[in-house]
Amino acid sequence: MANNKLIEDQYKRNSLFEKENVNYLVRVLKRFNTVPKINSINIITSIREPNLFKIVPNKSIKIGSSFLDKPVLALIYLRYGIEWQLWYKALGEDKSDIVLCDLAALEVTQIFYNLLPKEDKEKLKTLDHFLIDMIKNNTAINTESLSKYEELQGFHGLNYSNVTFKESWKPILKNLAKPTEYLLMSGGDLRLNIDEHELLNKYGCRPFPRPEAFTFASSTATSVSNYAFDKTDKVRTILIQNSLKNGLNNATLDFSELLKNNLRKSLRIKDDCQIIFSPSGTDSSLQIGAITQIITTKEITHVLVASDETGSGIATALKGRHFENTTALNYPVKQGDKIEGFRDVNLIKVPFRDENGQLKSPAQLDTEIFDAIVKTNDLGRHVVLHTMDQSKLGYQSPSKEMIDNLNTLDDLSIQIIVDGSQLRLDPIDIRQYLNKGYIVTITGSKYFTGPPYAGALIVPKSVSESINAVKNTLPNGLTQYYNHSDWPVSWLCSKSLPDGFNYGSYMRWNAAIVEMERYFKTPILYRNLGIEMFCNFVEDSIKDASFLEPLFGDETKINTYNTEDFGLRNIRTIFPFFILMNNQALTVDKVKKLYLLLNSDISDQFSASSLEIIRLAAQKCHIGQAVDVKYGNDLQSAVLRISLGARVISESWVNRDISIYFRNIEAQMNQITVIIKKIELILSNPEMLN
Repeated sequence: MANNKLIEDQYKRNSLFEKENVNYLVRVLKRFNTVPKINSINIITSIREPNLFKIVPNKSIKIGSSFLDKPVLALIYLRYGIEWQLWYKALGEDKSDIVLCDLAALEVTQIFYNLLPKEDKEKLKTLDHFLIDMIKNNTAINTESLSKYEELQGFHGLNYSNVTFKESWKPILKNLAKPTEYLLMSGGDLRLNIDEHELLNKYGCRPFPRPEAFTFASSTATSVSNYAFDKTDKVRTILIQNSLKNGLNNATLDFSELLKNNLRKSLRIKDDCQIIFSPSGTDSSLQIGAITQIITTKEITHVLVASDETGSGIATALKGRHFENTTALNYPVKQGDKIEGFRDVNLIKVPFRDENGQLKSPAQLDTEIFDAIVKTNDLGRHVVLHTMDQSKLGYQSPSKEMIDNLNTLDDLSIQIIVDGSQLRLDPIDIRQYLNKGYIVTITGSKYFTGPPYAGALIVPKSVSESINAVKNTLPNGLTQYYNHSDWPVSWLCSKSLPDGFNYGSYMRWNAAIVEMERYFKTPILYRNLGIEMFCNFVEDSIKDASFLEPLFGDETKINTYNTEDFGLRNIRTIFPFFILMNNQALTVDKVKKLYLLLNSDISDQFSASSLEIIRLAAQKCHIGQAVDVKYGNDLQSAVLRISLGARVISESWVNRDISIYFRNIEAQMNQITVIIKKIELILSNPEMLN
C-alpha cells in the first residue's frame, strides 16, 4: 500500500528545473503536504499526453507535463483529484453517488484556492482551464441545479447514475467539504484569519505546518506540526466516512465524546471529571461566569489574580459581557454589551505588577488576595477565586499557605478556579487540583503546541454534581457561543444550547491531544533531563547576550511553593527578556517591529552581505509575541519570550534512541543561538526598526 506519490521520475533537465524555477517549484510543492494522504493512490505523470488530467477511481491520478510546467496549476488539479478520491472511498460499497464526489472536491478546491498566497493566484490569472475558471468564479455550490457540474465527469469518465442530491448530504458537504487547514482556522474569531502574502495569522503562525521556521512561541501560539496536521487530516476523512454511513450528527457526537475521553486519558484524570470544550481561554472564562451563577443564589465577586497577565477579554467575559464583536459561532454582537441571562457581578483585579511596573512579592500578592476575599466574605457574597498557574510570563500566585489560610474564615462561600491555560503542568498537578474541588482551565494551544484557540474546562465530580443538583439552565445568550456537544451530555443545564458542532474547535483539540500523546511517550527520566538541558541553555544564552536583559532573576524556580520535586510548574520554561540598544530598552513599537522582522525572511535587506549573513537574515524565527512591561519606573517597553514547548521533547524522541534524543535537543538549542544572532543582526541595522 503506497501513499500519494508526487511527480514520480519527473526530475529531468527541462524548463521546469531551470535554476530560477527551482526555488519557486519547491515552495509551491511544500504546500502539497496539506493534501490528504490516501493509501494506494498513485500520481502518475505523462510527457506523451502533456494536457492530460485523469482520475482513475480508487487507483491513480494521471497528470500531464504541461501542468507541471505551472506548479500552482498542478497543485490545484492534484488537490481536486486527491479530494475526489477521498470522497469516492468514503462512499463505501455503493459507488453510484459520483455527484457527491464531484461537488465535494470542487468545494474543497475552491477554498484551497482562496487560501493560496496572492503571488500564487497571480500565476493563474491568465490561464484558460475549465476547473480554474469554475474555481475563480467563487460561486457557492448549487445542489438544486446539478447539470452545471456535468463537465466534471470528464475528469473520471463516470456518468451520474444517481443525479439526485440527497438531503442528508447537505450538512456533510457544508461542514466537512473543507480543507483541514480551513477547519483549523474556523470556529474561533477574526484573529485566526491569515494574511494573503505569508499566510500568517495575528499570532504569527499558520493553520498548516511551517517547518521552515524556528519556533519557540508556545507561550503565545504555534503553527500546527506536520505530525498533528496529518493525524487531524485523517480524522476529517474518518468523519466523512462515518457521516455518510451513520449520519453527520451521530458521527460528530461520537467524535466529540471520543475527544473528551482521549483528553482524560492523556492527562490521566478520572472519568467522573467533566470536560467542557471552548474555542478559547476567554470563552472558558465566560463558561465559568455562567456556571457560577447557576450554582449559587448569592451575589458574586470574582477575584482575578494576575489580571495584567491574562487575556485582554477575560474580565469582560467573567462579567457576562461580549468580549468581541463576533462570537465563535459567527453571530454578530456588540463588544461590552451584557449577554442575555447574566446577572450583575463584581470583579476585583489583583495584578502581578504595581503602578510603577514592578513585580510584587509573593507575600504582597498573598496579602492583597486574602484581604479581597475577607472583605467579600464579610459582605455575604460568593467568592470565585481565579488563581494563576502559570501566567504568560511564567508566574504563579497565590501560595499554598494563603489558600490554606482560607479555612480560618467563617461561612466562606467560595469556588476556586485554577488558570492553567499555559498547561505547564504535569498530570499529577491537575489531579491534585481536581481532588480539592477546583475547576481547572486549560488550553491545548500553549505548552502542547496545538493550533491556537483550543480551550477547555475540567470540572471535578463534586462541582459537576452541584451543577446538576440545582436544575438551573445556562443564560440564554450562550446559544450564540456554544453548542450542546461542547458540554457534558449528562448536564441538564446545557440542554437548551443548539445541536450544531464547532468543527474548528474539535479539529484543533484533536491536534493538541495528538501532541500530548506523543509527548508522554517519552520516558519521564529523559523527558525531565531534556527539559532541564534545554531550559538551562536558553537561560544562559539570554543572560550572556549583552543586548538582552532577562526579566527573570537568578532563581529559575518561579513558583511560590517550597518543593524540590521536579515538575513543569517548578521550573522556568518561559524566558521573557527586554531588548537593549545603546543600553536602553526598545520602545513598545520597536519591540513589535523587531518581532515581525524575526519571523520574516529579511535577506533582501542584506543582498550585499556575506552568505552567512544572508542565510541568517532569511531564517524565520517565531517566538512569543510582545508583552508590555515597564523598563525601570518610567519607560514603557515590552518583552519578547523564548519558551519551551512540548515538541522540543516529542520531536527529539525518535526510535527510542537516547543518543539521538539528546543530539536532537542540542540541534534545537542551536536554533536558539540563531534566534539571538538574528536579533543582534537587526539591532545592528537600527533603521529597520523605524
